[in-house]
Amino acid sequence: MLYHIYETQRSLMEPFTDFAQAAAKLFSNPMSPLSQSPLAQRMSAGYDLMYRLGKDYEKPTFDIHTVDVDGVGVAVHEHIEVDKPFCELRRFKRFSDDTNTLTKLKTQPVVLIVAPLSGHYATLLRDTVRTMLKDHKVYITDWKNARLVPLSEGEFHLDDYVNYVQDFIRHLQGIYGNCHVISVCQPTVPVLAAVSLMASRGETTPLTMTMMGGPIDARKSPTAVNNLATNRSYEWFENNVIYRVPDNFPGAGRRVYPGFLQYTGFVAMNPDRHATSHYDYFKDLIKGDDTSVEAHRKFYDEYNAVLDMDADYYLETIQTVFQDYKLVHGTWDVRSPEGKVERVRPQDITTTALFTVEGELDDISGSGQTEAAHDLCSGVVRKEQRHLEAKGAGHYGIFSGRRWRDMVYPQVRAFILEHEVPQKNTAATIVEIPDDNPPARKAVVAASKLAAKPALKAAPAKTATRAAAKAKPVEAPKLAKPAATKPGKAVAAPKAAAKPSPKAVPKAAASASAVATRWVKPAGEQPTGAAAAPETELGTAKAAVTAAPATRPRVRASAARKG
Repeated sequence: MLYHIYETQRSLMEPFTDFAQAAAKLFSNPMSPLSQSPLAQRMSAGYDLMYRLGKDYEKPTFDIHTVDVDGVGVAVHEHIEVDKPFCELRRFKRFSDDTNTLTKLKTQPVVLIVAPLSGHYATLLRDTVRTMLKDHKVYITDWKNARLVPLSEGEFHLDDYVNYVQDFIRHLQGIYGNCHVISVCQPTVPVLAAVSLMASRGETTPLTMTMMGGPIDARKSPTAVNNLATNRSYEWFENNVIYRVPDNFPGAGRRVYPGFLQYTGFVAMNPDRHATSHYDYFKDLIKGDDTSVEAHRKFYDEYNAVLDMDADYYLETIQTVFQDYKLVHGTWDVRSPEGKVERVRPQDITTTALFTVEGELDDISGSGQTEAAHDLCSGVVRKEQRHLEAKGAGHYGIFSGRRWRDMVYPQVRAFILEHEVPQKNTAATIVEIPDDNPPARKAVVAASKLAAKPALKAAPAKTATRAAAKAKPVEAPKLAKPAATKPGKAVAAPKAAAKPSPKAVPKAAASASAVATRWVKPAGEQPTGAAAAPETELGTAKAAVTAAPATRPRVRASAARKG
């Protein structure tokens, strides 16, 4: 009933918000006689603020049309790659007339960004996507508003989220051979589950997982969000925040957690900050500070646009992540699309490198919650793990804004490059097919899937080593300086390279034997090795991060080629 009351109130307020918008223009337009009256600027500012407080905010667009790649402007075309009932996989395809730039674009890493389904649209990661497009082929999950999904499409559960992620990963693997996965906030948990299940089945897993500001272990450093979930029972959430969609939407009758309730919760966390922001907006309108006014509008156009979440997905997330801690306790079972129930075992992940990112001032995912993934992924060797705490960054600062661009992104880019492997030839073919020729594109994608070898289960260590020795050696990329070690411990100078024996592993695997740690460096210590290699642009960024070897062991890839 509350949803119906809200929609009735919104419909009644709509004429007043339209009037406020018109009045604001009447008092601000220099051609209008009212703009010459006393207090015209204040009247215009007041009406403009009233309009923005009462209007209905629709889903924003990514609005990314060009990016700069090494000084060359590259056109960007956004299109839907995969369309599922509750989610779209969007690709940001890049075009260039410059031959050198086009060659570079074809060989750049493929990244799947898994956007959060926690109230806001995927466009909240607009800055993340725009920055990543400079050096990567970017795909992103764009979750749909549940009130727009007809009941005939069925319910959406947390298990479905996990299965969607697996499908998207397999889709990119079928085209390019493999990919890198970045999850921001809420999806860190289902992404870890998806990769764990793929590893347990013996499927090929992504080259890297980058997890940013997510509640992997919500018991650590609990925040206001965590406390709300733990202080209320499952039944309380079901009885107080779940409502049915009104009849004027395609998803009429669907049980959802409404977006307007989520927005109320967002504002309630920092009411003083939002009140001050709106008052500053009013004063900026009076002063004519167009830059500050436009910045305010852009932020709140995104912040105020919220979506409904399916009730089953929301309630299961509350119970699984914040109340029962099933992931960290090892009791989480996920049902596959075929109906098979499988246990989530992060310890089965062995061939995917792990990078976790936290903000020092994050008030949504507390300190240590994301870093807990390293303890769960015990099968990933320590040198393939890395953790970054962004100094001075809040929750949004680790994926948007200056700190993301100057402090976090350079480390994410370097981590991905360290673990990148050559892509399948089919990827280059697809790049050259225009998006305005869907039949040709579908034909090439289908051909690439038929040509792709089935995913193989990782071979035992001894067998994989013998297979790697017999395989054709792969030239390793140029290595950075040796990784930094823990302070206080001397490191022996490396011995001269010995003549490889027939049983030796490939050069890339052998060069990865340098010991590294993911623990934070002391303040003031200059990063060395892979952590420092890419970034003269880091400047004085206060990010503490440890180095990983510049190459990724190639044992599994060699064994797969042999098979």
